[in-house]
Amino acid sequence: MRDVVILGSTGSIGTQALDIVRANQDRFRVVGLTAGGSNPELFERQVAELTTRFPGLYSGLGEEASVEAAELPCDVVLNGITGAVGLRPTLAALDAGRTLALANKESLIIGGPLVKERARPGQIVPVDSEHSAIAQSLRGGRAEEVRRLVLTASGGPFRGRTRADLAAVTPEQALAHPNFAMGRVITTNSATLVNKGLEVIEAHLLFDVPFDRIDVVVHPQQLVHSMVEFTDGAVVAQIGLPTMLVPIALGMAWPDRVADAETPVDWTKAADWRFEPLDDVAFPAVVLAREAGVRGSTAPAVYNAANEVCVDAFHDGRLPFTGIVDVIASVLAAHDVPSGERLTLEDVLAADAWARETAAATIDAH
Repeated sequence: MRDVVILGSTGSIGTQALDIVRANQDRFRVVGLTAGGSNPELFERQVAELTTRFPGLYSGLGEEASVEAAELPCDVVLNGITGAVGLRPTLAALDAGRTLALANKESLIIGGPLVKERARPGQIVPVDSEHSAIAQSLRGGRAEEVRRLVLTASGGPFRGRTRADLAAVTPEQALAHPNFAMGRVITTNSATLVNKGLEVIEAHLLFDVPFDRIDVVVHPQQLVHSMVEFTDGAVVAQIGLPTMLVPIALGMAWPDRVADAETPVDWTKAADWRFEPLDDVAFPAVVLAREAGVRGSTAPAVYNAANEVCVDAFHDGRLPFTGIVDVIASVLAAHDVPSGERLTLEDVLAADAWARETAAATIDAH
């Protein structure tokens, strides 16, 4: 039996995690539950249900509640929060010695060295489907045998379109992801491929592989979740339906698997799988993320913060779809990384605030 704290319980990751808990009551016990407050009615229903099953359940709304919950005595903290607000709970869970099932990629990306210096080996278990796939595939060989990591991308709803085609994209079109049902920010990030850029930085930080050995390939069917290429030419991939159930279940049970977490691929049906190169001209977000990752320090935090402001502006009708990455690029170009050798939390928070202010001003002048 594992005691689990779920941060972001009303989001896509949190609700699916609770489905896994309900189906495996002999494996998991929820001891803490928090949410950001965007869906208080659902949160109240979750708390009422789980308090009956798990007396003494800690529950609360907001960042401070998530920090407190991350420090609770438990086996696993599942951080399913969206955005930079997930950083402090991530640090709290690591400092408390908990296994961190990390779906909040932003906290690793913006926190970078802060997160890594706090984490003991194996303490962070990736929940992003691509990074979970890599973690599973890495079981096929030793670290020194890894040649490169290959992240797959669906290409989003606008795969195959030119940059000119993207100029008139509407928020409704951007939210029509072909495979996954996600929140507004992540779905929009998938449409711009900012999400894939963030995942490249995340892969570098999680697996200590240089950026020039991390590739992205477009795979519209999203059945191959990602791959590891080894030095002998062998490629090991993790394959499954385009859902998050296996990565979430693995995140809570790692290194063990949860039986019947997901329905396997039906190999009795004919299927065509396609792989194609990423169009960096139409979708420059991945190239930009690599540049931010190579610069390091606070540059990834600036990339992420500027994007969050731009996504809101796009959905408010104040910025065109192509303007999202254009503004991120402008803000990154204007950013000077700190000169100090050791990154601090204050550095990250200051860079985050500066990037948000600069992005907002850039949008207003757009």
